[in-house]
Amino acid sequence: MNRDIATPIRTKEILEKHGFSFKKSLGQNFLIDPNILRNIVSHAGLTDKTGVIEIGPGIGALTEHLARTAKKVVAFEIDGRLLPVLEDTLSPYDNVTIINQDVLEADLNQVIEEQFSGFDDIVVVANLPYYVTTPIIMKFLLGKVPIRGMVIMMQKEVADRITASPSTKAYGSLSIAVQYYMDAEVAMIVPKTVFIPQPNVESAVLNLTKKAGPPVEVKDEDFLFKVARGSFVQRRKTLLNNLQSSLPDGKAKKEQILEAFERIGMDPGRRGETLSIEEFGELSNALYADFKNL
Repeated sequence: MNRDIATPIRTKEILEKHGFSFKKSLGQNFLIDPNILRNIVSHAGLTDKTGVIEIGPGIGALTEHLARTAKKVVAFEIDGRLLPVLEDTLSPYDNVTIINQDVLEADLNQVIEEQFSGFDDIVVVANLPYYVTTPIIMKFLLGKVPIRGMVIMMQKEVADRITASPSTKAYGSLSIAVQYYMDAEVAMIVPKTVFIPQPNVESAVLNLTKKAGPPVEVKDEDFLFKVARGSFVQRRKTLLNNLQSSLPDGKAKKEQILEAFERIGMDPGRRGETLSIEEFGELSNALYADFKNL
């Protein structure tokens, strides 16, 4: 077995050898604890038939652990300076492909077609750059990318928001958007001390597993998320007030909004944080006819 990349000594050696300096703008924090990496990989349920998509491989610390277990790893790395580093550190593994591209600009379904043809099991495993965590997750979910799930490290505060239940402080439109598609649970909390450089925030690994089907039948998913976002514009305001402000022509259509609440027997004086996903589904379906063309 090759020497693990993710130890403080080996990481330092690699960075010095390649004269690499961290770019704060890319949110680069490299893991230097092999036990944490093994733990992350164990949550992903990989086999020798699994294809893995990784985002932000850095110097390959997590990548090599994935490559030892999965059939194939495709990693997106935006920082061209890391390509020669990865070529060096991952040279023992012939089942890794590095794509030098911003994952947010990639055609993910096309990448899967090209890289994972014939694979039935594809999962995302990544230590995500914290400043783009939410857009990356939503790109996979809204793009209907054929993955089984995601095991991803992120800022603990974001993980708390994604896994939050109704009537809690962390619950919001992000909780609804992710939980509509995925079952979400925090797999582990990761201390700052296992990164170089150390981030300013606590981290968590989130395990997201694709649901067999959505928890509620809606007429239009985009509209559901629009209603959910609009309901949290000002958390302390009522649903009626928030929707009047956030829906196009909402103020002029106050009567239609009130009628929609009446039809489903919901109190317009409730706050967004008290509604379950099922209730948001009901509400968006009731409002849809009056707002679908806007």
